[in-house]
Amino acid sequence: MLNEPSPGERLAAALRRSPLYVDSSLASALPAAERRRLLGKLKKAPAPVFIVLVPLVKGGTWTDAEQLATVVHDRLGRDGIFITFDDDTDGLSGREWGGDHHALDAAGAVNIDRTLREAPLAAKLSRVADLLISGTAEQEYDRLSDELSERVNARKTTSPDGTPKANGSEQDDGGLAWALGAGAAGVAVVGAAGFLLWRRRRMASVRREGHGLLMPRTVFATASRATEDQLREQASREVIAFGELLDETSVPTTGERTRTLMARALDAYQAAGKTLDAARGAPDLAGVLVVLDQGRDALASAQAVADGKPEIPPVPLCFFNPLHGDATNKLDWRPLGSRKRLRVQTCRPCARAARDKQTPDVLTDHRDGREVPYYEADPTQSVWAETGYGQLREDLIPRILRGD
Repeated sequence: MLNEPSPGERLAAALRRSPLYVDSSLASALPAAERRRLLGKLKKAPAPVFIVLVPLVKGGTWTDAEQLATVVHDRLGRDGIFITFDDDTDGLSGREWGGDHHALDAAGAVNIDRTLREAPLAAKLSRVADLLISGTAEQEYDRLSDELSERVNARKTTSPDGTPKANGSEQDDGGLAWALGAGAAGVAVVGAAGFLLWRRRRMASVRREGHGLLMPRTVFATASRATEDQLREQASREVIAFGELLDETSVPTTGERTRTLMARALDAYQAAGKTLDAARGAPDLAGVLVVLDQGRDALASAQAVADGKPEIPPVPLCFFNPLHGDATNKLDWRPLGSRKRLRVQTCRPCARAARDKQTPDVLTDHRDGREVPYYEADPTQSVWAETGYGQLREDLIPRILRGD
């Protein structure tokens, strides 16, 4: 008897027939005529767009937008823009693989646009498509975010009668009373929009290529094919390049957060150099690149904070082999011979292999005369096994500097 396809496989099969999937329970929210108009518009998008509208229910098949988009992308095997509900059916979420068309910004802009607050689902999806087609998603999100901030600040500094608060006070509860008086719906919209703004800044995909302070992702594409001697040479070049970046930086350290981030960047540089000097093989050389990647993230965030911008969310590298590059998939994984499950992040091929009960392309370490997955080495003798290259513990750099 053939195995039944998984929910993700069923959605992927449906998307191969049409890039728009609507769960039967939501059919009335998007009538057939609106679906046809939306499908016609999607053909003009700069990249493949897949819209997957299914209920997201805690404890159900699909619990959150990230899980849904990641699984469907993995099962579909095609890159593109994936639009889903945003952890409920009141907002939209956008994720993207293989490009940078600001899908998250497009969905976020629709979520905080007051003119679309009561709009039907078809209108919201159509607006997302328009922003993707015009290439103005990021600008529109920033414009609407600025408007939202102005409205929130105005409420904080204005009394119910429209006069400024004494000394610009924000600590009395009059502002709360006024906001409640303005209507619960308005409060909910401001709160949801503020949350979306925060989450967008925390979860937005890092635009790595072209950012001079971040580690170019081509480094890992090259490293994964290198011999040990070539990898050592590359690691040495990257240490030197990071040192030059630090020498040339003009990031002011007057703020506490910039000082913290710059200190982390400097610690990373020192840890990378120390690791390179003592490197015995590929696991140590991969560790050099991991630490440099963390250091560059800290430096770029310090510069962003100094410029009045949000920090750049760090992107971990593949747990099974950091030389694979960015870890785009989250995975509940149990090491062989262990009852404990770990929550790790991996590259897409490794995630697929693990889910299919196959062995991922693991970085190995030479121990006791044989090659073993690096994480199976004695953790008292390998900081990489102990920390999962920084995924299992956050103190990788301090451990290296201590000599662990």
